[in-house]
Parts: sequence; C-alpha cells; structure tokens
Amino acid sequence: MPVAPKSTQELEQTASALDPAAVREQLERLLIHPLFANSKRYPALLAYVVEQTLLGNASDLKERSIGIEVFGRSPSYDANADPVVRITAGEVRKRLSQYYYDVAREGELIIELPIGSYVPAFRLPELRVSDRIPDPPSSSDTVETVAEASIPASLPPAEVRPAPSLWRLRWLVAALFVVLSGALGLGIGLRYHAEPPPPPPSNIDRFWEPVTSSANPATFCLGEPAKNLDTDSINDYEAPVSKPQPEKLYVRLHYSGNLALADVITLTRTAAALEIRHKTFRVLPASEASFAQLREGPIVLIGAFDNIWTLRVTQRLRFGFESKNGVASLVDRKSPQATSWATAWDLPYEKLARDYAIVARIHDATTGQPVIIAAGISEEGTEAAGEILYNPEYLDSLIAKLPPDWDKKNLEAVIETQVIQGHSGPPNVLAVETW
Repeated sequence: MPVAPKSTQELEQTASALDPAAVREQLERLLIHPLFANSKRYPALLAYVVEQTLLGNASDLKERSIGIEVFGRSPSYDANADPVVRITAGEVRKRLSQYYYDVAREGELIIELPIGSYVPAFRLPELRVSDRIPDPPSSSDTVETVAEASIPASLPPAEVRPAPSLWRLRWLVAALFVVLSGALGLGIGLRYHAEPPPPPPSNIDRFWEPVTSSANPATFCLGEPAKNLDTDSINDYEAPVSKPQPEKLYVRLHYSGNLALADVITLTRTAAALEIRHKTFRVLPASEASFAQLREGPIVLIGAFDNIWTLRVTQRLRFGFESKNGVASLVDRKSPQATSWATAWDLPYEKLARDYAIVARIHDATTGQPVIIAAGISEEGTEAAGEILYNPEYLDSLIAKLPPDWDKKNLEAVIETQVIQGHSGPPNVLAVETW
C-alpha cells in the first residue's frame, strides 16, 4: 500500500530532528555538483527552500512566494501564465534523483523535494540490504548440505552416495534451467526482429531540436503593426517596449486586434510543429514580452519591423534589417554596398512584387536561449519565411545549401519570394551563413 505524503508539519519535525549543520553541509555538496553548478535557477530554488525549512518557515513555501523571492517576479504575477517555479522544481527533483542514484553517494544525508510540495524532506541514508541480511546460501550449497546430512556417519567413504531423490532433483533443476534459458533466448530474438530500430530524425525534427529538447516552455513573440517602435531602444534589452502608464480599456481593445494576418498564419503553422511533439509554448505580443520572460526558455520571433525583439537580435547577425531614407532594407553587413534587398515604404501595397525575409536558428548569447526567426520586410516575406520552418520541401532546399553538420551550428539565411496580388509565392534561398 502506498505511503501518504507527509504534511508540512511532519516535514518540519523531521527537519528539526536532524542536525541543521549536517543538512547545510549536504546542501553545499549538491550545489557544487555539475548537476546544479552549471545552472542559476536550480541551485537558487534548492538553497532557498532548504534554508527556509531549516529556519522553520516551511509553511511559507508556496509557488507565489518562491516566484517573488527567488525569481524576482512581481507580487501580482500570474503563476499560470508564468510557471517558472513549477518547471524549476520539477527539474530539481529530477536532478536530485540523478545525484543520489550514483552509488558513490551511499552514506550521504538525503535531501528530497516531494512531488506536489515545495518543502524539502531530509532523512538519513538507509542501510543497504547487504548490510543487514547475510547472503543466502546458494542452491548447490543447500543440496550438498542436505546430502551430507543424510549420509550415516558409520559408512565407509567408498559407500557414500547421495540419495536417489537428490540426483533426480539435480537433473530436474538442470533441465528446467535449460528450458527457461531457451525460452528466454527465443523471446528476446523474436522481440529483436519484431521491433525495428526507430527511423532517423527528420530535418524538421533536427531543425526544431533546440526548442523541443528544452525543459522549459517556448515563447512565440509576434510583432504588432499598430505599435510605434522606438528604434533608439534597440540596443537596450531592458528598455520597455510600450509606454509604462496603463492604457485605457477602449484604447487597449482597439490595439488588441492589430496583428498581421501573415504573422498569425505563420504562428499557427509553426506552433503545430511543437504541438505534435508535445512541446508546451506561450504566445506574447512584442510589446508585452520582457527580457526576463525571454530568458526563461526557447524563443520564436515572428515579424521584423513590427517586432523590436527581432530587430534587437538580428542587429548582431550578418543579415539584418535597416530603415533609412524611406527605404526598408535587408542588409548584408559583410557586403553593405552589394545589398539590393530593399522595398520603398511608400510603395503601394498592391504593387509589391517581391519581398525579402530572414530565417535563422541561433543560440542567442544575450538571452542565453535558442532562437528561431521568421521575419520579412513585409507580411508576405514573413509568411514565406515561415513556410521553411514547417514545410519539409522548402526546409530541404535550405539545408541543401548548408554543411552536413548544420544542425550543430548557428544558421541564418536570406529568403526571397515573389508576391502576386498580396500573396507570397514559394521561398527562394538567396544567401546563407553558418558559424
């Protein structure tokens, strides 16, 4: 029968029964181990909950209080929309299990984080079974002992013979062993042939792997054409995108519908790549996405000139966006004079015949997260770039221009698309860069 989880009061009593110095000493061992030392969030949460429990504050260890005290969230933050505490606690539980699974940790005091609670449990290591119960005698030793016990002591050595029943027992055990071994071997052989090895990952899987393999949810960040961007704040990642004062309700409702249709189409199609791989994600407009939020997990940036986060990330890449003298350009910073990927801002929409976009998959040093970008000068370019992210045919055309180990590199590509009556055509790869 399963044991019911301990209450907070019981955990506090258990903590007080152990030497706090010993618990803190064990905590230090954990924090310097690579499972925790290579991260910022996991050791911060573990150290906080352990210390608060030792101080008698276990009853205060709630998701919201941890989010405020450990991760700097505001007192009014939405824990459902921002599950950083739950995600981090789950990862801490997994890493504690990995740490104590190592046989080299036998004898160390055990610190656990029970499922469904943020109050750690402390206990002394249990004795191994081998330390408490002697090894049982082998079956052959038992047979020999019985045989010897059944031999009369008065018989001379020449007449000593095991009882007939014991010989039959030995032959029965040997025959049974042979039959079971054969059946086991046959079963393994059939299973081996019945389950072929899984197919190699597709190019779509390999492209999205930095996002899908992350333990944290991804963030889709969409541009907003109705917002006036302050391009002077591109270099400042901490600068707020929108005005700090709260907007009146009718103004917010008016702006809330101003998302580019092509960006929304790109979102729904690329998000499907994550849904079928059971990867959780959230969607934020660029004006409401903070630098702290983007540091929490993988990022997918959609849109260029209406998305300040795209402009901030791409300004350090070879290919990026610029707007000068009424012209919107996609520039090659290694060959600025040869750049011809441009569109005049005052060009009538119905006369747009060609658009340009960037597709990128990089590890961004500023946020510390993998970033995927689909961004065009106009909406049609963004939609064409998005097609590469979910359509295997177009992704293969990009990969054909990359080195064989492309999935281990950062990559950026310039995309061209023909526009007919406001609709983008197939994407065409013009230039690529890997590093």
